[in-house]
Amino acid sequence: MEKLKLVKMDPYLKPYENQLYDRYKYALHKETELTQGTESLSDFATGYLYFGLHKLPKKWVFREWAPNATGICLIGTFNNWQETAEYQLKPMKNGVWEIELPEKAMKHGDLYKMKVHWNGGEGERIPAWCQRVVQDDQTKIFSAQVWNPANPYKFTTGKFKPNTAPLLIYETHIGMAGESECVHTYKEFTQNMLPRIYADGYNCIQIMAIQEHPYYGSFGYHVSSFFAASSRFGTPDELKELIDTAHKMGMAVIMDIVHSHAVKNQVEGLGLLDGTPYQYFHDGARREHRQWDSLCFNYGKNEVMHFLLSNCKYWMEEYHFDGFRFDGVTSMIYLDHGMGSDYSGYGCYFNGNQDGDAICYLTLANKLIHEVNPDAITIAEEVSGMPGLAGRFEDGGIGFNYRLAMGIPDFWIKMIKEQTDEQWKPGSMLWVLTNHRAEEHTINYAESHDQALVGDKTIIFRLADADMYWFMSKLQPSSYAVDRAIALHKMIRLITLTAINGGYLNFMGNEFGHPEWIDFPREGNGWSYKYARRQWSLVDNKDLKYCWLGDWDKAMINLVKGIHRFNDLPIDVLWDKADDQVLAFRRGDLIFVFNFHPNKSYSDYGILTEPGTYKMVLNSDNAQYGGFSLIDEGVLHYTMSNIESPAPGKEWLQLYIPARCAFVLQKVN
Repeated sequence: MEKLKLVKMDPYLKPYENQLYDRYKYALHKETELTQGTESLSDFATGYLYFGLHKLPKKWVFREWAPNATGICLIGTFNNWQETAEYQLKPMKNGVWEIELPEKAMKHGDLYKMKVHWNGGEGERIPAWCQRVVQDDQTKIFSAQVWNPANPYKFTTGKFKPNTAPLLIYETHIGMAGESECVHTYKEFTQNMLPRIYADGYNCIQIMAIQEHPYYGSFGYHVSSFFAASSRFGTPDELKELIDTAHKMGMAVIMDIVHSHAVKNQVEGLGLLDGTPYQYFHDGARREHRQWDSLCFNYGKNEVMHFLLSNCKYWMEEYHFDGFRFDGVTSMIYLDHGMGSDYSGYGCYFNGNQDGDAICYLTLANKLIHEVNPDAITIAEEVSGMPGLAGRFEDGGIGFNYRLAMGIPDFWIKMIKEQTDEQWKPGSMLWVLTNHRAEEHTINYAESHDQALVGDKTIIFRLADADMYWFMSKLQPSSYAVDRAIALHKMIRLITLTAINGGYLNFMGNEFGHPEWIDFPREGNGWSYKYARRQWSLVDNKDLKYCWLGDWDKAMINLVKGIHRFNDLPIDVLWDKADDQVLAFRRGDLIFVFNFHPNKSYSDYGILTEPGTYKMVLNSDNAQYGGFSLIDEGVLHYTMSNIESPAPGKEWLQLYIPARCAFVLQKVN
């Protein structure tokens, strides 16, 4: 057996080499089994072109896989929701049902469902492969909809190549992206949000809650119709226009895809589509995800593989998504959904708790996605640290491009909650921010939507608390809590961003310290939309301090964006003095300096670096970012050759570093 490169890169994996190799071989075996050795994964993953409703010349054709069904009839507005002979499907091979209908049998906009019969029961069902689902405003009932517009949207951009050097992600939710207390739309996002995100410097948009979900408050994580773009936000054509417009602006668009579980709803979802609980899901104790109140896919079934792999290709081909952030990967790859271990040692990853079929699915999904588009982006939301997750398949990995660095926001929360400001050690911060497997690229983030949800707190709220409500006006006296919060908010984001080895993520509104949590309409809040929105007027109002944080975010994003392949530049720690709470590190020709001390400012503070002249290009203490302008930014800084240096080839750079301040110097000669 040839040693996998993954093991060569990490000798601690040697005891588990056989398991890693078996994982690798199983994926190859399953790929051959699925493709029959004659076609590619991309050719295999085209179920969306066969199943579901399709308009052909002079006729319609509809197909569904329902092996336990004894009869299926299409019911809808075209037959007054009654079972009629002309809409009865015929059984084909392998549990597939089919019907061909004349062109006049249905039209664009018609609503429909399947009436499915099985031994001992019957029920109305929305087809598993349908590509359009709508909800009645009055009855709240979901139905599939015939979608065949006379003038479908045509993409105007050709092949788009994302800029991933570095990847700067703006995490969004269409429905809550506006300020009004309502569900906002794809069209509003295109008109209002895309220019804002572009101006802020982000080069990638990650959209949540695209796949249709019955309950709005699930944030899109309880999916019912996997091939249908949520109609709450508008039409398929409007989503396509959004993505096309983003591409014209040079921004990639990735989708938060949910293949880790499915909603339990029976009429809308897949739970009992053909009367059996195990058509798409596990049977018995493994069927339900008790923590999430949802259903767990059986990745060992080839039909489920076909469904989910086809789903990946569908969103890329039909909507031109540039990739995916896979939700709930930890839950997928462990039989206990990641609930039974602290993953403190390598043995925790290879102790028989792995779901080999789920790992195989994710491996083939990554292989497929990059077969369809070699420039596609795949990100794993995974907290355990499973070795090889973001390693190349040919090296023995699972194939994701990036892993979300989920420990970073937890680290910031722990720091803010449990340590006094005097205990903050910037060297420890940098270690956490750069602690990743050698073969992996990660996505750093200080906070995402998770930290903004009701019941949790954003960084700005943890720092400022109730003072956010009273002291964010520039026209009134400030408070110590708000001054501290603004200073640390900027520093936390700068060090998190500038320590990346892959990319950086921010959830919309968090960049300017949005003051409210996210709470979707529910019975407990009177079905209110008050907190399911973003108040852009706060950052746009130049009399409020939010604009300082928004301007700082824009400045630091554009600084990093302007350095080619910034994420690949090595981090050279120049200075790390825990007692002073001062850290300085170099990347390329930039030096990043941090003083986290709450009250000590330093004059003529010496930092060893390469000889040369340096200018200041970004300063958190600048008044335009809510600082006190204690630094003269026009002064050039020269290294001192007349002072003895303990390091060959290095000279002293003497700096004034105010308390709770970070700045960036750039070498000019």
